[in-house]
Amino acid sequence: MAGLATTLGSGAMTNSMSEVIRSKVVLLIGSNATWNHPVFGSMLKQAVRRHGTKLIVCDPRRIGLVDSADIWLQHRNGSDVALLSGLGHIILREGWADTEYIEKRTEGFEEYRKSMEWFTPERVEELTGVSQDLLFEAARLYARGGRGAIYYCMGITQHTHGVDNVKACANLALITGNIGYEGGGVNPLRGQSNVQGACDVGCLPNVFTGYQPVTTPEVQKKFSDHWKCPPTEVKPGMTATAMVPASGESIKALYIMGENPMVSDPNLNHAEASLKKLDLLVVQDIFLTETARMADVVLPAAAFAEKYGTVTNTERRVQFTNKAFDPPGEARPDHEIIAEVAARLGAEGFPRTAEALWKELTDLTPQYAGMTWERLRDHGLQWPCPTPDHPGTPVLHKDKFSIGRAKLTPMEYRAPAEEPDEAYPLRLSTGRLLQHYHTGSMTRRARVLDYLVPGGHVEIAWADAARMSIRTGDKVRVTTRRGSIVTTAEVGDRVDEGSLFVPFHFHEAAANRLTNDALDPVAKIPEYKVCAARIERIAE
Repeated sequence: MAGLATTLGSGAMTNSMSEVIRSKVVLLIGSNATWNHPVFGSMLKQAVRRHGTKLIVCDPRRIGLVDSADIWLQHRNGSDVALLSGLGHIILREGWADTEYIEKRTEGFEEYRKSMEWFTPERVEELTGVSQDLLFEAARLYARGGRGAIYYCMGITQHTHGVDNVKACANLALITGNIGYEGGGVNPLRGQSNVQGACDVGCLPNVFTGYQPVTTPEVQKKFSDHWKCPPTEVKPGMTATAMVPASGESIKALYIMGENPMVSDPNLNHAEASLKKLDLLVVQDIFLTETARMADVVLPAAAFAEKYGTVTNTERRVQFTNKAFDPPGEARPDHEIIAEVAARLGAEGFPRTAEALWKELTDLTPQYAGMTWERLRDHGLQWPCPTPDHPGTPVLHKDKFSIGRAKLTPMEYRAPAEEPDEAYPLRLSTGRLLQHYHTGSMTRRARVLDYLVPGGHVEIAWADAARMSIRTGDKVRVTTRRGSIVTTAEVGDRVDEGSLFVPFHFHEAAANRLTNDALDPVAKIPEYKVCAARIERIAE
C-alpha cells in the first residue's frame, strides 16, 4: 500500500463516506456536494442536523450547504492555498497543533512551519477576501472542535496550483492529527463514476495497476513476465491534456473511449482545431456525442447495465455490477471491443471476459489481491484487501504510513494563471448543476431532466448586473481571451461581486470555449475553475 502522498495523488479517500456522522468537524472545500455528490451531500446534512457535526464550508459561491454551515469562508476564487495555509498559520501560532502526532508520524515540520510564517492573517485576508476574525474562528473550530475530516473535489484540483491545494489540505490534517482515525482524514470526492477504478487499474500514463510506477525495473519485469513479452524500456505516457493539443502534430491517430472532449476540454476552440487535424479519430461510446460526430470510426459500446464488471467508488469500495439487459444493436461491452482490436493487431491470448480481466488484475495488484470474483458478488470491499480472508480497509494509515512518516510540505502562494484586468474585469468559474451530469451525453437525453434545465446560463451578482443593466432572462455574451458564448443571465446572490459562474453541460453555450488550458505543472490538470472574463448584454 502506498503512503499518504500516493493515496492522495490517486484521488483516494483515506476514510469512508458513512463515517461523516462520526466527525465532530467537517471542512468542505471545492465541492458543491448536494449538487454534484447528492448521496454524500445528504449524509453530510444528516450529520449536521442529527449528529451535531460542525461544518465549515469554503467556497466562493453560496452553495446550498452554506445554509447548514457553522462557518462559511467565501474566499476569492483561486486563493485556496492562501486560505488553507492561513488556517495552518493560526493553528501553529495559537498552539493548537497536535505536537505528539507531528513528532511521531510526520517529517519536514520545521520547513513547513517556516513557510507558514508568510501566511499571516493580514496577508491572507488581502489575498482571499476572508476577514481575519472569520479565519480565526474557522481555525479554532477545525483544530479544537474534535475529530475533523476534510472533503474536497475538483473545485480545488482544477487549478494551475491544484497539487498545492491538495498538499495544503494534507498539511492541515497532519498538523491536527486527523489522519488514521475514524471520522477524520482527507477525502477527495471523485468527479465521475468509476474514475477511482480507472486510476486503480492503470488508466494513468505513469503507472501500471495499483499505482506501480512504469519506470521501476522490478515492476516492469513483473508485468512483462505475466504478459509473456520481452521487457523493454518503458516511459511514462502522455496525459489527455497533452494528447489533444498534440493531435495532428506528433499524434496522427487518436482512440477516445467514454470521453467527450468536444464539450469537456478547456480552450475548446483550440481543442476542436487540433482534433480536426488528425489522420484518424476513433470514438468508442454509448451515444453519438459531439466528439463521436467528428470521428472517422465509431465503435458502439454497451452501457453499465448491459455488461458484467466492477466499479470502484470514491471511498475505494469495489462493487460487482450485474448485467440486466443485452446491449442494443451492434453495441458490445468495452472489454470485448478492446480484445477484438488487440487480436486484429496480433495480440494473442488477450483476456476476453470480465472474469479473466479480474484475475489478471488481482494477480498483479497488491491492493486488489484478496478480492476474488466470488467475494465481490456478495458485497463490496475497500482496498487495500491483500488476502482472500482480509475484510478490506475502511480507514487508511491507522497505525502508521507505509512510507514511514508522512511529509509535511512547505507552501508558497501562486496566483491563478490569469487574473482580472481592465479588458476582462471578472473572474469566471465553471462547474455542474444538480440536474445534469458532465457533458450531458446521458442527462440531456432524459426528458424530465432536460425539461427542468433545457439550456445553459451564467450566474452574475446583483451589483455587477445592475451596473451593466442586466436582468435575469437577458441574453448576454460572455467572453474570455479564448472565445465567447451567448447564454442567458441569472442574477442573484449565489456568486460574489466580480464573479461569474457557467455550467459546462451545454454544447450550444459551451463553457469550455472560455476556460483556460493552462496546466498544473505536476498533475497536468487544466485551470477550469478560474479565468478572466467580461460580460455584456445583447440588445434585443
